[in-house]
Amino acid sequence: MYKRMRGVTLMELMIVVVILSFLVAIAYPNYREFTARAKRNEAKAALLQIAQNQERVYLNENAYTDDMTDLGFPVEDDFITESESYVVDVVDADASNFTATATYRFADGEVDKCRVFRIDARGVRTSEPDANCWTRTR
Repeated sequence: MYKRMRGVTLMELMIVVVILSFLVAIAYPNYREFTARAKRNEAKAALLQIAQNQERVYLNENAYTDDMTDLGFPVEDDFITESESYVVDVVDADASNFTATATYRFADGEVDKCRVFRIDARGVRTSEPDANCWTRTR
């Protein structure tokens, strides 16, 4: 009596591998861009929190501060975002102005896109090397 063999042939396995490779080739760049945007949003949120808290400090003391603990952060100097991708700090603060920056920490493709974010007391938002990092969604 002849029994039919059950299982997966090599050809079927290779077709599945090709299909999965194709899907990964499409999905991975989108995933990388999504995570990069999340890291940028984290840095921008920290800078906006600094700007808001600087205004509170200014109302109470008539001067801006460079002490991160006065601004609600757990460290005096450099604050590292939760994803550990950006270092956030108030680089310049006096009685009439402050400048806060978020600088990317690693040497990968993000350095060429949105390496540094800045905000000052007037609310001016700048970024390097791409000037549209504050408003860019992609």
